Amino acid sequence: MKISTKGRYGLTIMIDLAKNKDQKPISLKSIAKSHDLSEHYLEQLVPSLRNAGLVRSIRGAYGGYKLAKPANEITAGDIIRTLEGPITPVEGIEDEAPAQQSLWIRIRDAVKDVLDTTTLEDLSNYDEAQENEPYMFYI
Repeated sequence: MKISTKGRYGLTIMIDLAKNKDQKPISLKSIAKSHDLSEHYLEQLVPSLRNAGLVRSIRGAYGGYKLAKPANEITAGDIIRTLEGPITPVEGIEDEAPAQQSLWIRIRDAVKDVLDTTTLEDLSNYDEAQENEPYMFYI
């Protein structure tokens, strides 16, 4: 399974909204500018996110988008399935030999588990500095 730009950019939109959940609505223009993405492309993704109940739009001069529910109630799986469809590593596994079917099912279930246990809150609170810290050895 390959996640396309729809899924990747959709996660970008949602993470930005989660990071700014206590502020005014966020415009797609500001998200596009801060990540060097096409605003027009982001505009194509938002209707699916809105129809799935993940975001809501605010009209007016200071309008934009906000999360439709708390970030800890939205998973990466919700976003990816909304924009990409079902999570399947290969099509037509029913035609595969049983050993191969088992492998594809285990891969699918592992990916689903990661996506469904990673919340938008987890992603928005991710600390890049934590990943880049050198190991400290004590003697």
